[in-house]
Amino acid sequence: MQTRIRLLTSGAVLLAAALGTSAQAQTKAATTAAASAAAGAAAGGGSTIEELVVTAEKRSQNLQDVPVAITAFSSKTRDLLGINSIQDLTNFTPGLNYSSGNDRNSIRGVGRLTNSHPIANAVALYDDGVFSDSTVPAGKTPIFTDRVEVLRGPQGTLYGRNSIGGAINVISARPTEDPYAEVRATVANYGRTLLEAAVSGPLAPNLQYRLVGNWEKQTDGYFTNVVPGKPSEGNVIDQWFLEGQLQAKVNDKLDLWGKVDLTGWNNGGGGPGARNGYTAAPFNFGEFGALIPSAGFACAPGGVVSNVVNTSPLGCTNPASTDPRKFASNVAQSVSLDEAYNFSFQASYHFDNFDLKYIGGGSNYHYKLETDNGGGSISSFTITPASFNPLLPVSSQPCPAINLGTPGGCSGLTVFPTNIQTYQENFLNFSHEINIASTGSGPFQWLGGLYYYKEHVQQPVFQTLAQQPQLAGAIANIPGLPVAGADFQNRTFDDRPDIQDESYAVFGQIDWKFTDTLKVTVGLRWSHDHEFGTEAGRDVCFGTTACGVTPQLLGQFTPAIDVTSPNFFQSSVPAGVVPTGTPGGVTFTPDGFGHRSYDGVWSATTGTLGFEWNPAPDTLAYARYNRGYKQGGFQVGAVAFGSQFPETNPEHLNDYEVGFKKDFFNRTLQTDVALFYYDYQGLQAPLTVVNNTGGLAPSQNVFLNVPKSYSEGVEFETTWTPIDNLRILLNYSFNPTGINTLSGIIDPTDPLALAAGAKPLSPLQACSGTGSTVTAANPKPNILCDVSTGFVQRPQDLKGNVLPNAARNKVALDLLYTYEMERGSLIPSVSYVWRDKEYSSIFKRDYDAAPSWSQVDSRITWKAKESHFTVIAYVKNLFDTLGYDSGVTGTRNTGVFPLSTIAAAKGLITPGAPSVVGNTNGAVPGLSQSGLLTGFGPEGITRNYALTPPRTFGVEFQYRF
Repeated sequence: MQTRIRLLTSGAVLLAAALGTSAQAQTKAATTAAASAAAGAAAGGGSTIEELVVTAEKRSQNLQDVPVAITAFSSKTRDLLGINSIQDLTNFTPGLNYSSGNDRNSIRGVGRLTNSHPIANAVALYDDGVFSDSTVPAGKTPIFTDRVEVLRGPQGTLYGRNSIGGAINVISARPTEDPYAEVRATVANYGRTLLEAAVSGPLAPNLQYRLVGNWEKQTDGYFTNVVPGKPSEGNVIDQWFLEGQLQAKVNDKLDLWGKVDLTGWNNGGGGPGARNGYTAAPFNFGEFGALIPSAGFACAPGGVVSNVVNTSPLGCTNPASTDPRKFASNVAQSVSLDEAYNFSFQASYHFDNFDLKYIGGGSNYHYKLETDNGGGSISSFTITPASFNPLLPVSSQPCPAINLGTPGGCSGLTVFPTNIQTYQENFLNFSHEINIASTGSGPFQWLGGLYYYKEHVQQPVFQTLAQQPQLAGAIANIPGLPVAGADFQNRTFDDRPDIQDESYAVFGQIDWKFTDTLKVTVGLRWSHDHEFGTEAGRDVCFGTTACGVTPQLLGQFTPAIDVTSPNFFQSSVPAGVVPTGTPGGVTFTPDGFGHRSYDGVWSATTGTLGFEWNPAPDTLAYARYNRGYKQGGFQVGAVAFGSQFPETNPEHLNDYEVGFKKDFFNRTLQTDVALFYYDYQGLQAPLTVVNNTGGLAPSQNVFLNVPKSYSEGVEFETTWTPIDNLRILLNYSFNPTGINTLSGIIDPTDPLALAAGAKPLSPLQACSGTGSTVTAANPKPNILCDVSTGFVQRPQDLKGNVLPNAARNKVALDLLYTYEMERGSLIPSVSYVWRDKEYSSIFKRDYDAAPSWSQVDSRITWKAKESHFTVIAYVKNLFDTLGYDSGVTGTRNTGVFPLSTIAAAKGLITPGAPSVVGNTNGAVPGLSQSGLLTGFGPEGITRNYALTPPRTFGVEFQYRF
């Protein structure tokens, strides 16, 4: 509360000081600025600041006249600042966050935390008015766009499709009435080449066209593979984009415009989903991942494995432990995009006092990512039977009971851990909007409309151990389950969601200027969403103790077991026990797949109420309430396969905001300030529930609704030209966030709640009796028993934790000076950005925190006198610092395999030695100073970092005909 009082007090002081400027001086400033702004902006210099027209409220308005917190960049400004990617846009936009690795965005801590399409985006992106489920269109290079607008805060009236966090508008450069052509070429390090061209002009009277395209290729990646003969990865791309437009003025009343674009990717380890970071830890020695042996298990100490074939020259040393831009993998990633096209169409009919407008369009694409899911540089290894089940004394384990190789034999199990994961998206959407808006100059303005949206997405994902002979042919099933395991084509996992989403809405807004200086705005929107579809999935467990942690089960199967049914039932099934019923509506077919259908309907009324005060020209103060909504969804897909409780509820947000926009001193200083407070209800947060209880089930990604949370802060944007030709841009945001109410949640990375900051709700206690082990006598064990430590998992109180991917502080500064010369102008600039630490999860732990980071960029632009020829030389990340484009992902790697037990059996450690994990809440017996011998520290936690690009430099040439 004190923070909010300080913020509001500071805002009041700023407002009072600003309004002290005389109205007469501001009137003179506005007149002078109107005459000189265009010339100054075109040259990149001058003493006044460029006027920018935006359509944030679906009308053409000067940016400074819009009572919304909005950041906008024209294509000219993007060229001068070096905003060539979405990450660049993020650096200069207060409150905006973007993760390039998974194509997720957020504004002020409100965003989507998963790539599962049935969980909707919180920030809506509109490409020329047509909704896109991806942020990628915002990264189109400046030759394609006129401007990009980022509207911060819920847009609950004029924008549909779940714009609870905000909206991003991408507006294309339009056809010209006069002939125009332009070519651009960029050559940079890492073997990057970018070629672009645009042509525009008249085809006939009142009919214009525009064609624009580019081809981009980068041959060297930001990350080096130390395995001999394998390529580098990270932004290794080969992609193209082509766009065509037609624009017609049919008569004085009717205007038409249309656009079609095509794109294709054939990327080797570049693009969304590809490698963009590193793991800061030794190899994971944990026993399994996703129900199959972990490749890193080959590096486990104490003679657990033998016959290891490792292609890395560094052996079992993680290359990233000494260089974060090195890795070891036998498989090269690939990213492809085909059948990708977008289309949009607009028709405007101008009546005497209002305009009727239609906006329609859609998109289609097929995305495919192939990657090694954890295999690394390990080609094969053998698990020795005497060491495989540490739950039994080594001396008492007869070979038939282990049964890892030939049934009844004593041979070990040879594992070929190259695990290829294929992830795909088949996406199709289209939308229609009709709006009608007043066009008069009177004090009363209005706008209303209808909206319809349809989406169909398939996200098939499967994993293959192609070299594992035991997975060829039919797969054994647990006796008593309803179906037999059919041939699974060497797959261990296969999930096939097929979901459709249909939405429609009606909206309206009125603006009434009831005095010369005061205006009130009222807007309402009613939205209705219907999501439905099916999912089919199958799991095979191979070669781990999770396939049978009891002697009753161990003696009955080969290493491959079909566990689809238990996976859907979310419980271990003892031998001979036939499950009854189909929880969650799951049915099974003879091919071994479980099937479930989904159907959800949600609706909401949202809107806005605002007041504006214009005490002087170039001065705007506003107060606004916005109500935001995001539809519910379903936790389906690869990481949420067969969850018992698939539906998540909608989100709602109340935004209370005041703002101030003003041009000072003859329009040489422009300042925008916004102060806001969010009352956030129902945040849809993913929670990975790790299977560490010995059950026959993989990890699950469960979605929960956080009952209450908040986001608040102040955002400050300013542009200043203190002297002719010098321009200074400074943006700052302060954005504290927090959870008000959430309790009873187990941290999958710290299930015993021992990490600093944890607030467990129960005392630490050992598992009693048989713990989580399933036997005929104990069919319902304590599922909260963590068999890796022998202690019961502890739920926590998360009140006071922060929202994911929201930096508390964020700064961007750019200095630009224009030297005017006889033959042109020389414009050097330097930029500095700094971002505070941010977390990837709702638990606010050090293992989920990306450190604060900064970056310096520099560029120099030469513009010829007639503006035909431009050359830009640039260096990004001048000092080659490590930057983080999202929070760190912490992962507990012990699985169900307690390596400390093996180590004790081998005499490598002493059980009961002092613990490193219980410093806050008491030592845990049985864990030594070595942790779990994984080398990851307490409880075997790794940290996975997503990095921004390293130092890049190059030269761009532009020529305009």
